[in-house]
Amino acid sequence: MRVKSYVDAAIAYNAKERPLYWSNAKVVKAIDAYLAYRIVYRHGLTPMATEYRGLDPHGPIFLTGDGEPYKLIERSTRSRGASYSCDSLSQLFRKLHLQAGIEGASAMSGRRTFAVRLANKGFDLRDINELLGHETLTATKQLIDADPVRLGTIVADVI
Repeated sequence: MRVKSYVDAAIAYNAKERPLYWSNAKVVKAIDAYLAYRIVYRHGLTPMATEYRGLDPHGPIFLTGDGEPYKLIERSTRSRGASYSCDSLSQLFRKLHLQAGIEGASAMSGRRTFAVRLANKGFDLRDINELLGHETLTATKQLIDADPVRLGTIVADVI
């Protein structure tokens, strides 16, 4: 499995390419199981037996339950002209958050949690900034500083 790939600038929220690292053992194991599932259900196969597991290396990794690519919806924005989203994936994540007992979760809260955990482990702000794909270090610092859990802990310790 490839260890590093990228979110393409054309579909990134802020039009900035950012790295994706596939180095977590749990993630690698889950993706491996998912690719095995796709082979069993014949989703995204190629007639070329020499390709990776018989899967189309140029096709998307993640497919719908019917084996079709997720549809991106292009929306116009004031700042950049176009933004892309996938409502069906957003709905799936909302459902998973609810099943896990996480109320009010969003892509932004997930990004904040990721950033805060890295900061709490002592990682450099510049590295966190690159992983998030922010344009400025200030944006990353503001995201980390707005951690509601930390703010709640401060209040709990005072009162």
